[in-house]
Amino acid sequence: IAARGVVIHPGCRVSRKDTLILENAVIGAEGPAVVKDCQLGPGVELRGGSFQRSTFLGKTSLGPAAHVREGCLLEEESGGGHCVGLKQTILFPFVTLGSLINFCDCLMAGGTGRKNHSEVGSSYIHFNFSPNADKATASLIGDVPRGVTLRQPPIFLGGQGGLVGPVRLGYGTVIAAGTIWRADFPAGGKLLFGGSPKAGSAAFDPTIYRGIGRKIANNLTYLANLFALRRWYLHVRALFPSGPLEEALHRGALEKLDLNLRERVTRLGELAARMPASLKTGKPAGEEAQRQRELHANWPRLEEEIARAGEMEGDEALRDLFLEKLSRERQNAGRNYLAAVKALDEEAAGTAAGWLQGIVAGLTKKLLALLPSF
Repeated sequence: IAARGVVIHPGCRVSRKDTLILENAVIGAEGPAVVKDCQLGPGVELRGGSFQRSTFLGKTSLGPAAHVREGCLLEEESGGGHCVGLKQTILFPFVTLGSLINFCDCLMAGGTGRKNHSEVGSSYIHFNFSPNADKATASLIGDVPRGVTLRQPPIFLGGQGGLVGPVRLGYGTVIAAGTIWRADFPAGGKLLFGGSPKAGSAAFDPTIYRGIGRKIANNLTYLANLFALRRWYLHVRALFPSGPLEEALHRGALEKLDLNLRERVTRLGELAARMPASLKTGKPAGEEAQRQRELHANWPRLEEEIARAGEMEGDEALRDLFLEKLSRERQNAGRNYLAAVKALDEEAAGTAAGWLQGIVAGLTKKLLALLPSF
């Protein structure tokens, strides 16, 4: 616990060996809080609730009655209102959640600052548990390669709505309030809206899967983005911590990325294990049958390839060119990560995005090569 400016209000419990609290952090200002194995950066405000095995970078904030479970990573100046539930969730800088929200198993980016940020309206849910009882449902709202440069249009998810994972949405997307959105829209830049489904009934068996091609493609894309973000933390964010406490905060963030990677691989493995039952009961034909057989048979090889993906560096020439440009901005901005990234010119930002997109595209191509029918 840093010696300067930390406030822990009455009724709070702070425990576990991996807990870290940096200067000017405030815990429990609006209600009791339980903090276990969390890392809090400078100026973080957790106003009340339960927080476990998650990392909060500088000036993030959450209102009272929050429920933040393991694997969350909230980057600088992101946060939410009261009664926000998160698990295995990554919010890029400035992303803001309203109140009464359940937003588990997703990554959200977009926006350029506190007055131009991606937002999720109140009473919103990311549906991360399918009626087939699987959780291979992580949604990518924005992306890592362009999102880290902090210059993309914000994404807005209107209140009293929901997103049925796994979904991919592009920058500049606006989903109208009250809409339950189920489709991919990676191009972005549009207002999306839809009506309620027609009433009716149909036979349903939770062991039967249909259309797994999109589901697997979205999961592999999500994994590839996580690996790209891990490279960003190893090569870029690692340049900014000053002293042992900030270095520990950086290690905490890396651990959360590893938790997210393990979670996604586990959920994909569980999905692959369900394919024999789907083939037996649902008796799919043609390409769908081939894909289900292929996923089940090739999962061990796919899992091995994912385990090796942490070694992927992408185009090292692009990486080194970007790091050289970043070093100049870092000298001007000191150790202020946000200031240094926002000061990059468009060419440098494009170089960074190109380097990370190379990791995403290369890994996705390598993994799909093991699933030819996809």
